[in-house]
Amino acid sequence: MRIMVTGAAGFIGSHTSASLIADGHDVLGIDNFDPFYDRRTKESNLQGLLEADNFQFVEADIRDRGRMGELFTAGAPLDAVLHLAARAGVRPSIQDPVGYEQVNIAGTLNLLQAAITLDDAPKFIFASSSSVYGNNPKVPFSESDPVDNPISPYAATKKACELICHTYHYLYQLPVTCLRFFTVFGPRQRPDLAINKFAGSILSGEPIEMFGDGTSSRDYTYIDDIVAGVRAAIDRCSGYEIINLGSTRPITLTDMIATVAGACGREAIIQRKPMQPGDVNRTFADVEKAARLLDYKPTTPFAQGVARQVEWLKSSY
Repeated sequence: MRIMVTGAAGFIGSHTSASLIADGHDVLGIDNFDPFYDRRTKESNLQGLLEADNFQFVEADIRDRGRMGELFTAGAPLDAVLHLAARAGVRPSIQDPVGYEQVNIAGTLNLLQAAITLDDAPKFIFASSSSVYGNNPKVPFSESDPVDNPISPYAATKKACELICHTYHYLYQLPVTCLRFFTVFGPRQRPDLAINKFAGSILSGEPIEMFGDGTSSRDYTYIDDIVAGVRAAIDRCSGYEIINLGSTRPITLTDMIATVAGACGREAIIQRKPMQPGDVNRTFADVEKAARLLDYKPTTPFAQGVARQVEWLKSSY
């Protein structure tokens, strides 16, 4: 298959691209090196990929409608589009809601519009987020749960994109699968995310900020399990589906910090802060649908995944 991967230089994008390349697929990677974090980090993510003959990389912005149209029609036909590019993060979206709308919603529309102009429309896999569930009182979170009350602009843009994807499926029969990722972690995790940030601070002997009383929890999902789910979604994408990809094992903030500190072999110096606006109290994935449609089965224990991430972090210093 020939697959376009947007956000290919990012955390999930680089891991998934590497997996696709290793299996002989042709990958067209797209990234604009958004300054949300250091360009050098993303360039490092690409190093191994650029050595492969079946990987092509183009620096481009999904907000550029004309450029996206050109890329969809250049070269061999696309079999699938894995759309991972986005402005990420709950808290930054509160500071820049317009920027998040322009990238996440308008950018997604550009890709969908380009996809339907092709004679043989590619499968379209969209990266959504567990944040769409907001402070859902019911656990575990199921795809059939109402998601009408997002509590951050980031979450609202992801929900909006799910709706837009459905519209394009309905109008143009575009096969679309929306994957709701639950707090992905592992080597090359974004530097702003908690495990990476905390591990770096602990290894450096610096304090970490703990927001809230430590009882908030997240369904941390290891990158290899996410890649397996994404690969299955590419292979089996048909109709329109929304599917959770999580671990089904929520970890409290207190336990997460203890696990990271244990992997680092050092004590965590904790500065307590109030809960941040936009942060949800918990996430907890129901993955029955993923198991049924994708044969998805997360296998990496949290502590094992954290140990791998810490070892990668040490080696990257």
